[in-house]
Amino acid sequence: MTFDQLQLAEPILRSLSTEGYTRPTPIQAQSITPIMEERDLLGCAQTGTGKTAAFALPVLHLLYHRKTEEKTPRIKVLVLTPTRELAIQVDESFRTYGRHTGIKTAVIFGGVSQSSQEQAVRRGADIVVATPGRLLDLIKQNIVSLKQIEIFILDEADRMLDMGFIHDIKRIIPMLPEKKQTLFFSATMPAEIRQLADKLLHDPVKVEVAPVASTADTIQQEVLFVEKNDKKALLNYILEDPEIRRALVFTRTKHGADKVVKELNKIGIKAEAIHGNKAQNARQRALDGFKSGRLRILVATDIAARGIDVDEITHVINYEIPNEPETYVHRIGRTGRAGASGKSISFCDEEERAYLKDIQKLIRKPVPMNDAHPYVSRIPVPASLLLNETPMRRGREPRPVVVGNPQKHTNNNAGKEPRTQEPLRAQAPKSTIPWGNSTIHQKNNGGNRGAGSSNNNQGNAHRPAGTNASAKPEATGRSGFWRNKKFQDKKNSNSSGQSASWKEME
Repeated sequence: MTFDQLQLAEPILRSLSTEGYTRPTPIQAQSITPIMEERDLLGCAQTGTGKTAAFALPVLHLLYHRKTEEKTPRIKVLVLTPTRELAIQVDESFRTYGRHTGIKTAVIFGGVSQSSQEQAVRRGADIVVATPGRLLDLIKQNIVSLKQIEIFILDEADRMLDMGFIHDIKRIIPMLPEKKQTLFFSATMPAEIRQLADKLLHDPVKVEVAPVASTADTIQQEVLFVEKNDKKALLNYILEDPEIRRALVFTRTKHGADKVVKELNKIGIKAEAIHGNKAQNARQRALDGFKSGRLRILVATDIAARGIDVDEITHVINYEIPNEPETYVHRIGRTGRAGASGKSISFCDEEERAYLKDIQKLIRKPVPMNDAHPYVSRIPVPASLLLNETPMRRGREPRPVVVGNPQKHTNNNAGKEPRTQEPLRAQAPKSTIPWGNSTIHQKNNGGNRGAGSSNNNQGNAHRPAGTNASAKPEATGRSGFWRNKKFQDKKNSNSSGQSASWKEME
């Protein structure tokens, strides 16, 4: 199928030809016609598949054919995006594809003076692309009115919810006309998005061109197991590879992004960070340098990276693995775009192994391990990570429980080596629990309380001198709490003739 077969307006086809686009991507092929038929739509496609053009092209087509002679264009289309960078990217797409249509656009976002944005709206705009916060500010100042909106688009809907914009969206929706066309586009489709869509969309066309949260086949993925303190050295080592011509490095926090940039600049690798604490001018300058190739390394947080639309990114490096598996899909989707190949490299320390399990479960395949580097973690990698077994719970692999202590059990166990056994159940603690001067151990045959407590019938053996069995000990401060806790547990244990069970101690 070609764009000509989709019967888009001639000025739009001319712009596509200028850009070198002839065939739509799957999400575009399935979305353009229903939108041109004025249907509501719920679209789900992985990052980098062309979601922006999937709604921009048909919306421009509709506006072009509805075009009337207006001295000052009114706002007919509202596009909400989660970040400033994404708002700029979407606005640029509308301008690129609609350059021959005469349709005017305006972009609204925070972090900069509202003066130029206000002027653009007052001059007239058919399409407004906005972030929720700044849009509400301009509505409150009576600069923007949403009363005549014909098409409402929520882009990157899942991220809007993740970032806490749901309350702003709920404030904006009642300001829109009841009769309108609504479009939802999202890279992932969690339950919250579906619930919101059910409330706002009317008999929508549902388009899903790939399994939820799948990764593109053009991206080569690998994970490098490393200890946390070695990540900085490993990044320096990895970036020595000349094949890494343009890399996007992800961190979980803004502080972490700045720290990585500082360390890279120290060793002569030019890098800049892009995140919410940066001024908009600084963010745009860093993004422009990365797009033009003047900047080889760009370090970003997940939220800021949503507006990065660069086809030539050769590598995505997860300096820190995200704690949400869907975020991993968003990150690596920055490379391998437009049919090009790309590579994703993830640094995984011991604390992040649970996150890697969740990622592998979501994308339904293992991420291959690469141990050909000098900073391989000394902590053994669980087989479940290598074999892609579904994890029962987060946390470290179970360790054997030591039963018996030759230093304590000097009578019956003298000279014997400690024995090991697997935990009796998955919920059991993985090690012995120190309790005062003795150690309580899990054992199949009941209690084994250590030296001085070999006789199970000596119920009062551990009671402090002068203490009545029925008396309640007095707690004084933190130390008193633990002393009385020890006393009470020993009393309960001896009165039953058995040591305390794991369940009781929990």
